[in-house]
Amino acid sequence: MSPRSKREYREAVYLRYKNAPRREKTAILDEFCATCGCHRKHAIRVLKRFKRFTKPKGKRRGKPTIYQNEAIGKPLKEIWLKANLPCSKRLKVILPLWLPGYVELFGQLPADVTSALLRISPPTIDRLLKPIRIHYTKRGRSTTKPGTLLRKKILIKTNQWDESRWVYPSAHSDIVIP
Repeated sequence: MSPRSKREYREAVYLRYKNAPRREKTAILDEFCATCGCHRKHAIRVLKRFKRFTKPKGKRRGKPTIYQNEAIGKPLKEIWLKANLPCSKRLKVILPLWLPGYVELFGQLPADVTSALLRISPPTIDRLLKPIRIHYTKRGRSTTKPGTLLRKKILIKTNQWDESRWVYPSAHSDIVIP
């Protein structure tokens, strides 16, 4: 008997076993033990603990998500881009300063969106901006490299350990050692 067929059989027997009176449970257990080849105590445990794979009905546990709203994500993204991609801790601090400017440019935000943006935590900002940050990874990185122009302007002593150049000053001379 394949595992899938055992599971289907277990489900069919479970439904009969669950609703049967005590007298009939003995016969159901005997049938189950003979078919599956297990002992009686194991059959009782299996049929008592049987659970179907069904999606849980009802609400998810924990607080409801208030930040998975496009009305919150759009202003957050715009302010983040205009502020030159700051980290979430800095963005949290500058949000109250940038929200009035956002309202002037794009129009009034609902009161619940404004209060959510002011209460949002830095880790939540990181979670919301994670898919957007992928597109802006190259921006903000320095691309300057030291070139020949810079090397020509800065003089570097290469023969500083050449002892033949040293002049030891006497007590009365005005020579200064470089």
